[in-house]
Amino acid sequence: MSEMQGSGRFDFVGKNKIFGALSALLLVAAIAAIATKGLNYGIDFAGGTEVQVKFSESVEASKIRALLKENGVESAQVQRFGDENEYLIRFETLVGKTDQETNKLTADRIGAITNGLKSSFASIAPDIRRVDSVGPQIGDQLKRNGVLAVFYSLLLILIYVGLRFDYNFAPGAVVCLFHDSLITLGVFAIMGKEINVQILAAVLTIIGYSLNDTIVVFDRIRENIGTFKNNRLPWVINRSINDTLSRTMLTSVTTLLAVAALILFAGGVIADFAFALAIGVLVGTYSSVYIASPLVIQFEKLKGAKSKA
Repeated sequence: MSEMQGSGRFDFVGKNKIFGALSALLLVAAIAAIATKGLNYGIDFAGGTEVQVKFSESVEASKIRALLKENGVESAQVQRFGDENEYLIRFETLVGKTDQETNKLTADRIGAITNGLKSSFASIAPDIRRVDSVGPQIGDQLKRNGVLAVFYSLLLILIYVGLRFDYNFAPGAVVCLFHDSLITLGVFAIMGKEINVQILAAVLTIIGYSLNDTIVVFDRIRENIGTFKNNRLPWVINRSINDTLSRTMLTSVTTLLAVAALILFAGGVIADFAFALAIGVLVGTYSSVYIASPLVIQFEKLKGAKSKA
C-alpha cells in the first residue's frame, strides 16, 4: 500500500522532486534573462521624460522620430500605446550644472517637442495627454526604495510565518515568494516589457496573494498534524494540500478572470500591471502547492538530522 494512500486524490508530495527541478530550471532561466537582457526600466527608475500623445488619424512612428531629431533628440524611444493613433515618446533628461538649470533645460526640451508636434501634425489634431519627467537621482532613489520594499516585506513575512506556525514553515514561504517574484521579473525581461512603479506594485501584490494561498495550506497542515498524529509528515502535507485544493483553484480561476478582463479591455500601464498579476497568480498557485509545502518536509528532515548529530 502506498504511503500516500488515503492522503487525498492527488499525490502532490510524491512529485516534489520533479517540480523542484522544474522550478530550479525556471529560476535559472529567469536569472539568465535578467543578467543578459536586463530589465527595461521605465522613467520612474531610469529617469527621463515621457510624453503621451494621441492623433486623430494614423501616423507613422518614423515621422515622429524625424521631428524629434530636428529638435536635437537623437536617442528617443517612440512606441505605440493603446490605440493605433497613440504613442509614448521617451527621451533622456538633460542634466545641467545645477538643479535649476536641469529643470530649465528639461522644460525647454518638452516645450520644443510638444509645440513641434502640434505644428507639424496640426492636420491630425495631436492631443498631448500626459507629460512625466523624472530626474536621474530621483529614479535611482525610487529603484533603491523599491528593492528595499521587497526585501523588508520578505523579512517581515519570514518573522510572521515563523511566529505564527513554526520556523520549519517560514523558509518555505519566503523561498516561495522569492521564486514567484523572480520568475515574474524574468518573463518581463524576456519580453522586454517595461518595469515601472506600477509593476513594482504588482510584484508586491503577487507576494501578498501568494502568501495568502500558502498560509491557507500551512494552516490546514497545522490542523492535520494534530488530527492525524499517527501519520508521517509527508502524508499529512499531501492530505492538507488536497483538502485546500478546491479553495485554491476557485480563488485562482476567479482572480485570473478579473485579470484577463483588464488585459483584454484596459490599455497601457493597466494592461501591463494585469499581465504581471496573471503571471504571479499562475506561478503563485503552483508554488504554494509544489514549493512551499514540500520545503517544510525538507527543513523537518534537516532539523532531525541536526538533532541526531
